[in-house]
Amino acid sequence: MTRAKLLSLATAVPEFELRTEDVLVEAQKIFGGRHQDFERMLPVYANSEIKTRYSTCSYDWFRQDQGWPERSEAFVVGASKIFAEVSALALERAGLEAGQIDTIVMISSTGVATPTIEARVMSDLGFRDDVKRVPVFGLGCAGGVAGLSLAARLALAQPGSHVLAVVIELCSLTFRADEMSKSNIIATALFGDGAAAAVLSTTGSNAHGEIEFVGEHTWPGTVDIMGWRMDPQGFGAIFSRSIPDLALRDLRPAADQFLAHNGLGFGDVDAYSFHPGGAKVIIALETAFTLAPGKLANERKILRDFGNMSAATVLFVLEQGLKENFSGRRFVSALGPGFTAGFITMLQ
Repeated sequence: MTRAKLLSLATAVPEFELRTEDVLVEAQKIFGGRHQDFERMLPVYANSEIKTRYSTCSYDWFRQDQGWPERSEAFVVGASKIFAEVSALALERAGLEAGQIDTIVMISSTGVATPTIEARVMSDLGFRDDVKRVPVFGLGCAGGVAGLSLAARLALAQPGSHVLAVVIELCSLTFRADEMSKSNIIATALFGDGAAAAVLSTTGSNAHGEIEFVGEHTWPGTVDIMGWRMDPQGFGAIFSRSIPDLALRDLRPAADQFLAHNGLGFGDVDAYSFHPGGAKVIIALETAFTLAPGKLANERKILRDFGNMSAATVLFVLEQGLKENFSGRRFVSALGPGFTAGFITMLQ
């Protein structure tokens, strides 16, 4: 059976480090005395189990008033820079030049740009002028799995072609000093910036395994669980407290259905790579999938060192898994707005 091979996977973060203790000081300056529940919510920073995150902008940028124009400009500049970095690393690891890429899939939900980022940088980076572009917006945290799935399907649709999937999320640009909502305060404690890139093809080295099956599940009546609200200042975070409960109660049955549809069960799964949405979500995943302590060590490590980078996060986790001495079937999953779960099985 012909399958899409994962020729390479690379990750990158921008230059500015956000240590949780420093973020807490900044948050107290911004929100202290302005939000009636802020003092009560202070433990969210420690309970996040995050030590460091990264941002495309410095603290000075966040101390100034920023609206749509300023946020959009920062997104274009930051995303263009990290696109060049992470795509070059993925191509190097795949042993390819930019001119050998036939399709670029670009995933992001934290900024809007038209022309999209890949169109702005492709000529300077050496991509052909006839490369096919597939920019995708709005998948949120599920975008890493959905983007990898889409790239695999496009590689299968044109056997022998090379597909580059790039996921860029600059979540820090959505932080709002003007908004006193609980969702915004949680966002300042949880989210960071990051990017990932993967090269897939039906030909070439099989160093990282093959994409076996892909799927999605969207629950009806859940559009208000996660997403963006848009106003003149920019994006406003929407989070529901029910996300860990949904992961605990509803994700496993949907995953069982996906595997059964493809003639598999969890007895056929040897390893896992999940999107670690937060510390409570990791606990919910361990319970729902009856995983032994330490089974989601990579998820905890990535959350600790990088925070929640939305769509890119699961690919950081997968990169860690690919470094391990492992042979078998890996189950990859992420939850995002919709409310939607993305699923992949990989053979390594």
